[in-house]
Amino acid sequence: MKVQIIGGSGTGKSTLAKYISEKESIKWIDTDHYLWKDDSFSEKNPIEQRIKMYQSDIRSYDSYIVSGSIFMWCPEGFNNRDLLVFLSINEEVRMKRLRDREIKRKNDSQMWLDENGEYTNDFIEWCKTYWSEEDKSMPGTYAEHSYQMAISKSSVLRLDSSRTLEELYTEIMDTLRKEKS
Repeated sequence: MKVQIIGGSGTGKSTLAKYISEKESIKWIDTDHYLWKDDSFSEKNPIEQRIKMYQSDIRSYDSYIVSGSIFMWCPEGFNNRDLLVFLSINEEVRMKRLRDREIKRKNDSQMWLDENGEYTNDFIEWCKTYWSEEDKSMPGTYAEHSYQMAISKSSVLRLDSSRTLEELYTEIMDTLRKEKS
């Protein structure tokens, strides 16, 4: 089983991938670990290092669940997957999740109030462009994800992540079973 989950920040990719990895006893690959040097999310790994980490994982695991994308710096990455899952959720819910996460990560000292009186920071402002950015070369945007889905060699499953983890898991597993038969 090789599944990759993509979608905007705050849609629940990591939460769902972790859940599936525990249910199926398979490796969870969080692409943030390739991109960022540590959990401060302030300094990126060089592309060569990211590729080495990716290649090591691909060689080491026959089955895995991936949360996130490496498409912009490794376009052929995870092309051997069985299924590409695209997660989306209501934008207000997504923005609330992101604000709450940024505050929990202690990034509230770098936050200010936006024009609607909501807490924001540079990361959240970038996340607000997810749907509006039209350049498919912009990582982490719907334009990029839409392009990935269009050229995917594997089937693509679009899911609303407002559903329970168990419901999402069941639909993914059912889709994989149908693909195999």
